[in-house]
Amino acid sequence: MFNLKGRVAVVSGASSGLGKQMAMAFAKQGASLAILARRTDRLEEFKPALIEAGAPEVLAVKCDVTSTEDIDNAAREVEEKFGKVDILLNCAGASKDKGVTEMTDEEWDFTIATDETSVFKMTRAFAKIMQKNHYGRIINIASMYGLVGNTEIHTVAYHTSKGGVVNFTRAVAAELALDGITCNAICPGYFETELTKEVLDTPKFQEFAKAHVPMQRYGQPGELDAAAVFLASEEASYVTGLIMPVDGGYTAI
Repeated sequence: MFNLKGRVAVVSGASSGLGKQMAMAFAKQGASLAILARRTDRLEEFKPALIEAGAPEVLAVKCDVTSTEDIDNAAREVEEKFGKVDILLNCAGASKDKGVTEMTDEEWDFTIATDETSVFKMTRAFAKIMQKNHYGRIINIASMYGLVGNTEIHTVAYHTSKGGVVNFTRAVAAELALDGITCNAICPGYFETELTKEVLDTPKFQEFAKAHVPMQRYGQPGELDAAAVFLASEEASYVTGLIMPVDGGYTAI
């Protein structure tokens, strides 16, 4: 089960963090990969590891997910290389963390553009390719913060953007169901990445996590892989519109 040989997966935000981890998970299942990010030097460095893990082919594409031009160019390049796209993992993102009374227009617009509008633009471009083959698996990386608020970090735009991704996922699932395309979202809890390490490493936040995460720990590398591989698989053909928290139980209480 869950063999991805013969499949082509596009992963945004693949130069670091969760995107890099899940690209590796797809490679281990035999998928060919198009890895997208702004930092192409990191993508090129990552390619040999993906091939060694089992990816037959890997294409590195420079892409700023806030740029419509970059995304459309990336979609053309991927289709020219592989002739199809079977899986799209929308993982790229960044945010400006401020509360509602302190956040500037610029900080709000940056976060919404990077974490929400980018998912729309990527999905629009790559779903058109999927429709040609009447097959596709779209996986959006939202956040448990798209499902609930929190009392520890003031990050209103991030909550808003990820909440938007959650309902965007449902809308796309309904819209594209008859095109043979599923659309689901993963809502990670606290995972240490380049973007989160500074906050998660603090004693104050570690105590907060112990009090609010039933498993009393952060997510570990690889603990999102099974969710991503399942949703990318042929076996998940009747699963669409699913919002899947992988959060150690944070949203269960």
